[in-house]
Amino acid sequence: MKELVLSDIHKSLGAKMVDFAGYNMPIQYEGVKAEHNFVREHVGVFDVSHMGEIYIKGKNSLKFLQFLTANDVSKLNPGRVQYTYLPNKQGGVIDDCLLYMIDKEEYLLVVNASNIHKVFDWLNQHNHLQCNIVNESENISLLAVQGPETIKLLDKVTNINLNNIKYYHFQIGSIANIDNVIVSRTGYTGELGFELYVSNDFVKQLWKSILETDIMIKPIGLAARDTLRLEKGYCLYGNEINDNMCPIEAGLDWVTKFSKDFINCNQLKSRAEGDTKYKLIGIEMIDKGIARKDYTIHNCMDQEIGKITSGTMSPTLNKPIAMGYILKESVNLTDDLFVLVRGKKLKAKIVKIPFV
Repeated sequence: MKELVLSDIHKSLGAKMVDFAGYNMPIQYEGVKAEHNFVREHVGVFDVSHMGEIYIKGKNSLKFLQFLTANDVSKLNPGRVQYTYLPNKQGGVIDDCLLYMIDKEEYLLVVNASNIHKVFDWLNQHNHLQCNIVNESENISLLAVQGPETIKLLDKVTNINLNNIKYYHFQIGSIANIDNVIVSRTGYTGELGFELYVSNDFVKQLWKSILETDIMIKPIGLAARDTLRLEKGYCLYGNEINDNMCPIEAGLDWVTKFSKDFINCNQLKSRAEGDTKYKLIGIEMIDKGIARKDYTIHNCMDQEIGKITSGTMSPTLNKPIAMGYILKESVNLTDDLFVLVRGKKLKAKIVKIPFV
């Protein structure tokens, strides 16, 4: 199990540490609900240095990434970020990721920790255009500062005009007297926030500076990150998407651009034109109980029509929410649904995503 550069600091703060994708990660400090609400109302900082960073460089980088990713890379320019995914050849997803255009012939692909080696191998297997592919994941740390008071706090430690950085844009500059920090207006909480990519050598300095301003901030664990993303209906790799699940059924058609040729585009286009079996939906429990991953979903005739992919008690709504796949033919907002929870059929209803 790999340790983060800040692992000792997390432990000293009383964090509960768990194995996540092979990394010893802080899952919570004072409790999920308290941390979740603090991000919604104030500002929190997540150490998500387990994420992977892979650089793609060279004169053919654009052409290479156009074929490997589903979104239209030609729409990027230096300073912009794109949410995208890497389709496989069987109709599923290698990984969903963020793509940064650093310069005309340089891109940064940020991938999920569990998929770093899989993505790196996939890129190299298809590198017929002789791009320079460099895995820098072991050298870069990532802090996500999220919440409505984020700009107020980060203004204390940087001269970058953060208000000028639009959503899904970034700048490379100085924070806490550390140069060459990627400051990206992105995040996984649905709140105002920035993700800060910094060399491992300087992450302790950055963490200390962020935590020691006169703006109240708290460290936040992975558990609250998951409840925050679920309230916003964001997909999680391994839950809503994986090697076998269709990205169109997962609602990722908005980042699937058929104006270009890419891996498995013909099959995905057929799916987008109506050849889908399942649909990802939002669910709110009516009966008392929480729908967890892999619990089955049933209709009023007791027929199994789907499965839960993610579920939790929403701290913001104070009610159980979930996402899951059901047969497309069963999507009818007026019909009752039931989730099998520990052998009991509990009543639920379909609701729109996002929940919050």
